[in-house]
Amino acid sequence: MKKGTFFRSIISLSMACAVTLGTIQSASACTTIAVGKDASADGAPMIAHSVDGWYDERIEVVAGGKHAAGEMVDIYRDPCQDGYQPVELVGQIPQVEETYTYFDTGYPFMNEKGITIGEHTWSGDYAAFYNGEQAMMVIANLQALGLQRASTAKECVQIMGELAEKYGYADGGETLLVGDSNEIWIFEISGPGPLWTPDSGKPGAHWAARRVPDDEIHSGANRSVLREIDFNDPENFMWSTDITEYPKELGYWKEGEPFNYSIVFDTVEGNEAYTCSGRVWRVYDLLANSQNFAMCNEEQALTELPFSTKPDQKLTIQDIMAVYYDHYEGTPFDMTTGLAAGPWGNPVRYRAKKDNKPEDVAKFDWERSIAIYRCSYSFVSQMRPNMPAEIGTVLWYGCDSPDTTVHVPIYAGTTEVPEEWCNSDRWKFDPNCAWWAFNFVNNWATTGWNVIYPDIAAKRDAIESKLFAEQAEVDAKALELYNSGDTAGAKAYLTGYVCDTMDDVYDQWWAYAWELVGKFNDGQTVDVEEHSTSGFPYSMEYLDAVDYGHSHLDASKGLNGALPAGGAAEPEPSAQPEPSAQPDPSAQPAPSEAPAPSSAPQQPASGNSTTPIIIVVCLIAVVVVAVVILQKKKKN
Repeated sequence: MKKGTFFRSIISLSMACAVTLGTIQSASACTTIAVGKDASADGAPMIAHSVDGWYDERIEVVAGGKHAAGEMVDIYRDPCQDGYQPVELVGQIPQVEETYTYFDTGYPFMNEKGITIGEHTWSGDYAAFYNGEQAMMVIANLQALGLQRASTAKECVQIMGELAEKYGYADGGETLLVGDSNEIWIFEISGPGPLWTPDSGKPGAHWAARRVPDDEIHSGANRSVLREIDFNDPENFMWSTDITEYPKELGYWKEGEPFNYSIVFDTVEGNEAYTCSGRVWRVYDLLANSQNFAMCNEEQALTELPFSTKPDQKLTIQDIMAVYYDHYEGTPFDMTTGLAAGPWGNPVRYRAKKDNKPEDVAKFDWERSIAIYRCSYSFVSQMRPNMPAEIGTVLWYGCDSPDTTVHVPIYAGTTEVPEEWCNSDRWKFDPNCAWWAFNFVNNWATTGWNVIYPDIAAKRDAIESKLFAEQAEVDAKALELYNSGDTAGAKAYLTGYVCDTMDDVYDQWWAYAWELVGKFNDGQTVDVEEHSTSGFPYSMEYLDAVDYGHSHLDASKGLNGALPAGGAAEPEPSAQPEPSAQPDPSAQPAPSEAPAPSSAPQQPASGNSTTPIIIVVCLIAVVVVAVVILQKKKKN
């Protein structure tokens, strides 16, 4: 459906450009997965989220409690990037009588009632729907308020929607995965448009939500995913007041047509890239491979990739974690192969600047894998039924890139986390910070990926396996305290276990980081026990691709002196410039390292070859002096 142009006639191009530039960082950030309870091996719904970009990874446990009448809540913009840039106080709203403890990070992710939330940004049609002047709420505000005030996933969706309609939504298009031990809802929201005001009598947001079928999985990655809203199915869909009215005014939707939220509010028309849709395809390729979904570009994905699908088998939390280690291995997009991966299969691709790309492919970027170096944090949550929420919901949290992190368990009943995990300064290296430990290891892996990464993965898996093995015993001890009526004791026990585990992983990972420095350095592996070293191996394919040896041989033809052994015939001497001509700099050999010693003696350079150059330089000097003298005479 072609979108109308009504609104673009009343909004300035400069505003649209400014807003778009302000959201570049989130354009290709975050990959999410939801697993329905009947698609899960243990009956626990799961939500996973990688927060890809510079976002606040610090974990703050915000205590709930009773609140006095008249108490207010400060609303900040934009809290998700606190630590990267200053946040601005934009307003206040009334506090409710009672709130629940919740866990605040860049994007608040869990509360003591066992609700967890994942997020991804798709920005959407800013020109038509953004309102940063009159509207108050950004997505992280809604997440925090929803977690503080809701005890179920559905209630959380409703609270966030109501707050956005009342106070206005001042952010780009966003998706939230909101789950509890029974169900998962996918919530999407877009702004009211730049003409909205709080006293306009119109809703301050366009939001809708769709329930994930219990026996299916869902994935989203920076594109709207809701698809068509079925207004006749309130059991599986929710939507905002008058959601079709403003799109109809814009000419984006006509009465009688299906209301496809994704097409109306997102902007993918003509987008041939795979940056976002490729990751969703890969999730389904890994977890529902038998369905053989085709790779789709961004526009095709709105109609050709499903909202959700059945996995090939029931999934464990380890299955979901493994998806976040992926770099498209074994596919045509495999980022561990090809020249861009270097000699040792490095999947990391740093961003190319827009003005520094080949013209014919300037609209594309590097392949964008699920695991990515610039991830701030990731998690997989399991919301287990038949237990109190404080014990049943566990969020496995990892700092930095998910492929080289260790996920640590945080129970919903936890009341604090260690200092190393809740305080950091990303602007300078800090050996007292958990995030820096994992970031350091990820960076070290890139110096020889296919040699170093297997070592890191084995270490990661060993630590996580131990933590998974401990879980049943930890659950049992906490349940024993909880069932005896000692809820506070159960929370204290869980908090102690979480803090001890996080401290231990922190210590282990820093120690391991320095172990890597000693074991893998200068392109070699150091075996301490055998007192031996071995170089990182090159593949013959890589050496052939970079024209190994031949480039050196070709370069040597332009040098005076003997050729390398086995070289071609000596090149003809280059022509010397005429004595009266200015020498051509390109005719002079570029500075280079001295050639390797050869059995043939070096021939001394001819003394006559520099004579013309000296003559020309002298002539130029004479001319310059003459010009200076003439100018002085004129002044006199």
